[in-house]
Amino acid sequence: MTVDSPIRRLRLRAPLLVWLVLIWNLLWGTWSWANLITGVLVALTVTVLLPLPPVTGGARLHLVPALYFLGHFLVNLSVSSAQVAWQTLRPSGIRQSAVLLVQLRTDSDLLLSVISQTLTLVPGSMVLDLDRRRMTLGVHVLDVGGEDDVERQRAEVLATERRVVRAFGSAEDIARLDQDPPQGPAAPAVAETAR
Repeated sequence: MTVDSPIRRLRLRAPLLVWLVLIWNLLWGTWSWANLITGVLVALTVTVLLPLPPVTGGARLHLVPALYFLGHFLVNLSVSSAQVAWQTLRPSGIRQSAVLLVQLRTDSDLLLSVISQTLTLVPGSMVLDLDRRRMTLGVHVLDVGGEDDVERQRAEVLATERRVVRAFGSAEDIARLDQDPPQGPAAPAVAETAR
């Protein structure tokens, strides 16, 4: 077990402290020395009394892949919104929905969270389960007509993982994308639900 020096702990907590002081001043609505000093005191008190584990090895921003990720996300958001609206308004309705179990390659908590939030924010899909240890996502998707749709949806989840990891992952995370996903326990690939 290694013991972190106070300077290293302060460096790791500095972004949180700055964020808390900023929020404190925004909540008061005015910038003053009194608000700044009390914000620092409150931030230090909160981080000492309610310590969070330090997040090391956090996200790295790769500008071009991040812009590609953002552009693709906005297009996907718009197209999916229109598709879900059409599926709910058309006479035949939504054909069938499914729950997919998708094996991912990343094991970063931060990247798994971003992938999950990205998938959930897009209409027509929702992450139901995230198994951190097995690196799998259970994703509910709408309007699945057959096995081709299932594979297309699974490929879209893996493409989202690639875009997120290339935009925010470390060099190790990006290199892991070229590896085959680890073999998890045997589980049903698709659980279809009734209309």
